Amino acid sequence: MTALASTGATGTDRGSRAKTRGLRSSARALPLLPAAILLAIFLLGPILVSLWGSLTNATLSGSTAVASEFIGFDNYTQLFKAPDFPVSVINTIVFVFFSAVIGQNILGLALALMMRSGNRIVAGVVGTIVVTAWVLPEIVAAFAAYAFFRDNGTLNAILGVFGAEPVSWLFTMPVLMVILANIWRGTAFSMMVYSAALADVPPEITEAAEVDGAGGIKRLFFITIPMIRSTIGTNSMIVTLQTLSVFTLIFVMTGGGPGTASTTLPILAYQQGLKFGELGYGTAIATIMLLIGAIFSFFYVRALREEVSS
Repeated sequence: MTALASTGATGTDRGSRAKTRGLRSSARALPLLPAAILLAIFLLGPILVSLWGSLTNATLSGSTAVASEFIGFDNYTQLFKAPDFPVSVINTIVFVFFSAVIGQNILGLALALMMRSGNRIVAGVVGTIVVTAWVLPEIVAAFAAYAFFRDNGTLNAILGVFGAEPVSWLFTMPVLMVILANIWRGTAFSMMVYSAALADVPPEITEAAEVDGAGGIKRLFFITIPMIRSTIGTNSMIVTLQTLSVFTLIFVMTGGGPGTASTTLPILAYQQGLKFGELGYGTAIATIMLLIGAIFSFFYVRALREEVSS
């Protein structure tokens, strides 16, 4: 009887402690409730509305603007059959990869390294020039890039001084021009992120490697980069998602043209949803963009978790 009583008492104590821990966890989570509600309203809510809109035949005019009907996955079926869609997907991937993952990351890290080890005056001037492009409103930066690359723009004027014939840059190589413009526009963010990360690298480690005979390239690839790997992953995720949604820069510089040569998914969504009034169809394109962004985020977050666990 005594053993049974002690066992029952032990079970009661365990249940009481578990209940206490549950109450404490709930109390700790309570301050997060307002933030969770706001996220549900302003983040999850629009996503659900967008998903529903992509399954309807909503338009900006006509009877379906007032009373749209559920049409299932017809918008997606029509989208996957459209000749413009694969072109837009390819342009989007090329634009994001070369201007964000490669361009802004590499140039941002190079500028951060130069500002850390170079002359202070030069570093200050370069940093100011680069940051100026970033703090400009996107519409201003877009018109500045357009003025630089247009037929009678700054670039052709400079080349003309050396006797070169003017080139229609925005017509002959529009994707490359918007990639270069986006690199110029967004590199400052990566530069500042990497500058902060490099400041946390212990100088005694690099000094010890230098004493051991390691050159600058070896110190960069075997010491500096491994120590800021998590920062590289985080910055890559941020600039990828930012670049995926770039609209104004491309719209001002090329309008997605000539033809569909520089049309990305944001441009295609605008054209179909707002220009042509097919709101449900345009929302389906935006939903595909959301899915692509979620896939990018999943792999980036997974890579970061693996790095933290290792």
